[in-house]
Amino acid sequence: MPNYRFPNTSDSGSADKATLDKSLEPEYRESNENTARNLAALANLGAGKLENSVFLQAVENAPVAISITDLHANILYTNAAFCDVTGYELDEVIDNNESILSNKATPRLVYQALWGRLWQKKSWSGLLVNRRKDGSCYLAELTVAPVLDEAGEVIHYLGMHRDVSDVYFLEQSVRNQNKLLEKVLDQAPAAIAMLGEDKRVMMSNRAYQTMADELSPRAPADVVLRALEDSYPDLLKDGASFENQEIGLDLGGSHYRWFNCFGNWVKTETEGAEAFFERSEQCHLLLVVIDITKMRNRQQESQMNALRVLMAEEELLEGMEEAFSGAIHQLEGPVNLLDAALAILARKQNNDDGALVEALIQARDAGVLALQDMQRSIPVRPKESKAPVNINQVLREVISIAVNRLLANGVVIEWKPAVHLPAVMGAEQRLRSLFKKLLDNAIDAVSTRNIDLREINLCTRVENNNVIIEVTDSGDGIAPDLAVKVFEPFYSTKPPGQRSRGMGLSLVQEIVNEHLGTVEVDRHYQQGCRMRVILPVSL
Repeated sequence: MPNYRFPNTSDSGSADKATLDKSLEPEYRESNENTARNLAALANLGAGKLENSVFLQAVENAPVAISITDLHANILYTNAAFCDVTGYELDEVIDNNESILSNKATPRLVYQALWGRLWQKKSWSGLLVNRRKDGSCYLAELTVAPVLDEAGEVIHYLGMHRDVSDVYFLEQSVRNQNKLLEKVLDQAPAAIAMLGEDKRVMMSNRAYQTMADELSPRAPADVVLRALEDSYPDLLKDGASFENQEIGLDLGGSHYRWFNCFGNWVKTETEGAEAFFERSEQCHLLLVVIDITKMRNRQQESQMNALRVLMAEEELLEGMEEAFSGAIHQLEGPVNLLDAALAILARKQNNDDGALVEALIQARDAGVLALQDMQRSIPVRPKESKAPVNINQVLREVISIAVNRLLANGVVIEWKPAVHLPAVMGAEQRLRSLFKKLLDNAIDAVSTRNIDLREINLCTRVENNNVIIEVTDSGDGIAPDLAVKVFEPFYSTKPPGQRSRGMGLSLVQEIVNEHLGTVEVDRHYQQGCRMRVILPVSL
């Protein structure tokens, strides 16, 4: 710059520079190449293009710290911003070496890179850790360029830097937070994924990747969202967050998998420069999927074990009740005959059979006492309070309890529950016993040797404020004239020698009556037997 005058320089000085090792990164140097070229062009700007005063005012008022040194890095000129950034006054830096800003911790390799570029008449850019006058350190984003004369020889060095400590602190904080967040997410047992507006995965944790391997080539997010939409049709329509939504998935293994799903919508602002003044938002879905298969299986197994014990106790009580009732039924016949014989003898005149009458009276009295003892021995069933009962759930439990009998007899069961079934006010265990008896009878009906098609159909629906349950089997069916008789105690349509549940359908009738319902045989069904139970809906 031949048209500018600077204070006299000294030949003494040092090449020391405080730099940061990041300055050696080639991609960083390349990103600042344009800045360096522009700075060099500004340094070589001649007086023919701009007035000296204009150029000086531009440099003096620049918001960036600018300094000009001799070839030994002795400071010849600084602008006001240089003093503001470093804390030094103008007279404290003029004729001093740039090394006064050094923090004395720069690696030798950084010096070699810096001076190597300058000796090649090329600019150097990088990050340095500088020290202010008060001893505090700051991160300087520095560009140094050679100033050439008309002959192309280096006569000065032009430096320009700014304090980027806050930016660096923010960048490092973001990096550290990202590392911590990634570590926390990877350690989480739940599969976590952030989805964009197009439902594509933007980021995920290790558990999600494991789930992706199990579902490959299907994406876990696609599978989960499809299952949520099928199970809860309105869940994802209004853009509201959701939690504790349970779904079941068949992942291709030997077991059905259960998952608990959580979703939160996160709104972010568009990051592009074009949206600086016209802000726009993007919606992202944070999807959390927790595998609850083990817990669900334990719960179901525990529940089913408890139900099996309860049903076994119920069947034991019913068996005892049936045995005593059968014995009473058998004993009532002879007692009634003794009463009839005594009545006949009492009508005879001049009856000389006093001893016979006395024997008959004793036999009759003994029979009555035996009947009374057996009636008192019938187990007293504990009274069960009524509450709203989900009939679909009761039927699912009954099917699970009977699954071993179904498999052993090769019976295929088709279960068609109503999607929305109102509750029935009733005694849950009694209702469970009712449907267990109907299902047992259906299994018996299709398990005979002459039945090739062994199918049972269970379905529920709602009609006229009543819950209707139908149990249909492909057995031999019940003749229309026996549709009422089958509900009488100790009557059975089973052939002689086959196990009979003498009180089964009569107990079904009893339980249905307790719930103010009806049970009937569908007389019009011809492909087997269809039992229909009608229970009033709880109001």
